[in-house]
Amino acid sequence: MIVGTSTADDAAVYRIDDQRAIIQTVDFITPIVDDPYDYGRIAAANSISDVYAMGGRPLFALNIVCFPSKNLPLDVLSQILKGGCDKAREAGIEIVGGHSVDDEEPKYGLVVTGVVPTDRVVTNAGAQPGDALVLTKPLGSGILTTALKKGLLGDEAKEKIVDVMATLNRAAAEALDGLEVHALTDITGFGMLGHMVEMLTGSGVGARLQAADVPVLEEVWPLARDAVYPGGAKRNLQRFDPSVNWPDATPEEVKIVLADPQTSGGLLIAIPPHELNRLLDRLEEAGVATAAVIGEVTSDQPQMIQVVS
Repeated sequence: MIVGTSTADDAAVYRIDDQRAIIQTVDFITPIVDDPYDYGRIAAANSISDVYAMGGRPLFALNIVCFPSKNLPLDVLSQILKGGCDKAREAGIEIVGGHSVDDEEPKYGLVVTGVVPTDRVVTNAGAQPGDALVLTKPLGSGILTTALKKGLLGDEAKEKIVDVMATLNRAAAEALDGLEVHALTDITGFGMLGHMVEMLTGSGVGARLQAADVPVLEEVWPLARDAVYPGGAKRNLQRFDPSVNWPDATPEEVKIVLADPQTSGGLLIAIPPHELNRLLDRLEEAGVATAAVIGEVTSDQPQMIQVVS
């Protein structure tokens, strides 16, 4: 076992011989959008992301399905599964089976198996002082999907957040091929603060975070100021706030946005400065819409984030 549970990483990694290791991960979510096909696409992208976050390539997947068959037509389930299948094929893999149970609320996701060369495994625990921190998707999915459930989101903003969540991290991950990458994770339920704290804790380092450089979907800010956000954002903030040094008078909405739980969020990459420009060029060439340098790893105050406004 190369990667287990000791550093709260994104997936398990098991060495099968001197050259190769298997990656195994599972994830499923409740509906966060109304359209069942979009829900399936987003859930699949979210599940597959953990393989990319270990530096690997997905091989195949299995469905995990909970569905209220007595209360919803099976056509809804068909659309969910079609969304997942189409997204898996976009990732270059097939869904080859799975398991379903009858449940009161729909839940859908994938067990994903991937492969990675043993000398290319990237964990969340290798960041080094001086590394640049790069984020590949904007924040805001938790806040925007909460607004969607409350009927507060327009069609344009809805389309934007669905597109962000349904976008695979494949292009961003493939841009890392051949580069020296020290640490890698994806931003999901613990929000950016939480997953960054996990990276710093596993690596024994600190970080300086430039709050103004963190990409955030513009529709998020007025909602956050009006206290429209998921309960998970507040819980994340309470949990990880002891590991964050905030500037005086930091607005509450800034803290909430940085703690907002993400669905199918971007990759957080710790990369040495001499590789940074190559990475940014590759991300642009690959069509990755967001490639933001949001801070740097430091040797000061291990396991702490120093937020700079």
